[in-house]
Amino acid sequence: MAPNPEIRASDSDRDRVAASLREHCAMGRITMDEMHERLESVYGAKTLGQLQAVTADLPEEDLYQLPVPATQPKSTVAPAKRPSAELFRRGMWGTWAFVSGINFTIWLIIALTGNVVYPWWLWVAGPWGAVILIGSLLGGPRRRD
Repeated sequence: MAPNPEIRASDSDRDRVAASLREHCAMGRITMDEMHERLESVYGAKTLGQLQAVTADLPEEDLYQLPVPATQPKSTVAPAKRPSAELFRRGMWGTWAFVSGINFTIWLIIALTGNVVYPWWLWVAGPWGAVILIGSLLGGPRRRD
């Protein structure tokens, strides 16, 4: 059910419409001058109907990241998924394995040619692997959404 246009607008309603206008300006739908004029109307609006009149000629935008008010139906467009921590962890281990494998292969080729050398590749693989292992065991940094 659509909200009554005669209901008084709150500060958060005005801020939401202002953010929408900024997004429309960034997308090139309105000019900077138009945005400033409309922002004056937004912050002077007393009712939801006055706020709706400010954006009546603009299409509904795809601001799925902004909070959706309870009176507005949620968009069916899903936001882009962020890579998971597990995918990031696999990437770290994969990179470590690749670089360590290259270093080990170089060391092995040198060792097989008759020049037995100290296993220097452990100085690359060891500390790096230990840091990744500790990060994996402790769960890594937490993201604040």
